[in-house]
Amino acid sequence: MLGKRDPRIHVDLAHLRGLKGRARAISFRPRQPSHSILNGQHASKIKGRGLNFEELRHYAMGDDVRTIDWKVTARTGAPYVRVYTEERDRPVMLIVDQRMSMYFGSALNMKSVTAAEAAALAAFRVRAKGDRVGGIIFDDHGWQEVRPQSSARSLNRFLDRLAEANCSLNANAPLVDSTPLSKPLSAAARIVKSGALVIVFSDFDGWDEETEKNLRTIAQHNELILFSVLDPTSEQLPPDLDIVVSDGTLQAQVNIGDETVRRKLADFSTGRLASLLQFSAKYAVPVVPLTTAQETLPQLLRLLGGQVAGGGAKK
Repeated sequence: MLGKRDPRIHVDLAHLRGLKGRARAISFRPRQPSHSILNGQHASKIKGRGLNFEELRHYAMGDDVRTIDWKVTARTGAPYVRVYTEERDRPVMLIVDQRMSMYFGSALNMKSVTAAEAAALAAFRVRAKGDRVGGIIFDDHGWQEVRPQSSARSLNRFLDRLAEANCSLNANAPLVDSTPLSKPLSAAARIVKSGALVIVFSDFDGWDEETEKNLRTIAQHNELILFSVLDPTSEQLPPDLDIVVSDGTLQAQVNIGDETVRRKLADFSTGRLASLLQFSAKYAVPVVPLTTAQETLPQLLRLLGGQVAGGGAKK
C-alpha cells in the first residue's frame, strides 16, 4: 500500500499495540530464570522488597531451606516454610531515548525502533503483572512524562507519545542541540522516590558525570536496569565501507577505510560503552545489550529467560 510505514524505520501506534500479548515469558521480577541475563545480577538489590508474605505450610521435598520458619518449626515439631508472593502494583518507569542519535541502523532496525519496541513489550508485560506503568520519552526537543498509573489509559498514553516521538524522527530535520541524557534521568529521579523499577532504553549518547550521578540516585532506592541499544557498525567497522552522513541540512561521505577515521569512530563507540560497563560493575546495575541487527522480541526472550516462539517477524 502506498505510504505504508516501514516498521524497521518508524513504528506507529498500531504497530506498538500489536505487540500486546507477545512477551508473556519476559520477566523483570526479582526471581529470574537461571539463563536470564538478570539472574543473580539485581535480585540482591531488592532483597526484602517486592514480596508479600502469604502463608505458612508444611515443608515439601525440594523447598528452599532458606524459607523454613524455624520458630514455627520448633514450636510444632514439624518443618514449616513461609510462602511469599510477588508484590503487585509497584511503579515502573520506562525511559525511552528517541533522539536523532537513535535514528540510525545499518542492519535490520533503526536504534529508535528497537528501543521503542522493547519499551512497548516491557510496558505490556509489567501492566499484565499488575504493576503501574509510566515513563519518560525524550527526543532532541525535550521530554514527555507519563506518571505511573494502574490503568489502560495511562498505558495507552505512554504508547501514543512513544509512537509520536518515533514517527517524528526525520533525517531532514534541522540541526538542534540534543537533549542531554542527564535531563530526563533527573526528571525520573524526581518522580520515583523508592521501591520502583526504572528501565532505560538508550544508546547512552552524551554520557557524562551528571548522567552517572542521576542514575546513581535512582539506583540507591529503586531497581534499575539499563538496556543498551547497539548497532553492529559500532562494534565492527568494515574496512572497505564508505558511508554518507547527514546533520539534517548538509551531508558528507565518510571513508571508513581511512585508519584515522576508523580509530576515531571506534574510540567514540567503545568509550561510551566502557563508561556504561564501569558504572554497571561499580553499582551492580545490570546492562542488557540489544542489537539493531535482530528482531526485538526474540532478543528479549533469550536475554530474559523466555522461550523464543515462532512467527516473530514483523508484519
